[in-house]
Amino acid sequence: MKKISFAFIMLALMVITTNCGRKVMVPPRIDLSQHEVVGMIQFQCDKKGELAPFTTQKFTEAIRRDQEMIRIIDLRTEGEVLKETGHDKLSKAAFQAIGETYEVATIFTGELLISDIRPNISVGLLFLIGASVSAEVDATLDVRMVETESGASLWSTSVSATREIGNVTIFEGGGFVFDAEDPERAYGKLVNALVEEASQDFRVTWKRE
Repeated sequence: MKKISFAFIMLALMVITTNCGRKVMVPPRIDLSQHEVVGMIQFQCDKKGELAPFTTQKFTEAIRRDQEMIRIIDLRTEGEVLKETGHDKLSKAAFQAIGETYEVATIFTGELLISDIRPNISVGLLFLIGASVSAEVDATLDVRMVETESGASLWSTSVSATREIGNVTIFEGGGFVFDAEDPERAYGKLVNALVEEASQDFRVTWKRE
């Protein structure tokens, strides 16, 4: 019994010693200052409301959080940028034209894919048009960074998360829509989870020595 207790204590001490090592800051893997000026095209999302601009804003804030002062230009929506530069899709020629028009060296584009929502409602609420309920959704955020001079992709990521969202409104016909009035309350947890994972390469991390 004493031998077993001693072995257990030694194992516990080893675990504590390992976990109490000095934390060392690791700088962002990607230094955005080497890719200025950076252009941000509003992420795409097929859901109604303010989900697309809200996610774009959160991602922009996350990638510059641990960087020096980075020049980032909001290029508006993909459709507006393409119309301005005379292109119908984001091709090599389109990226080059965007770079020349807006004087940006790199561009971020992204798409937020949201599954059909799984509302948490009772049968009685199905007939209350305009009722606000909560729901669970699966979401995937795809983001890439493109060099405008060559049109080459410099970086990309795809992350997924499942979260409960609030302020989902029932409308006539049994469909559902995200509430745009308070995006932070409605889907803040979902977007924050996706953005935190997607922006890792641009943020400071910590490791134990």
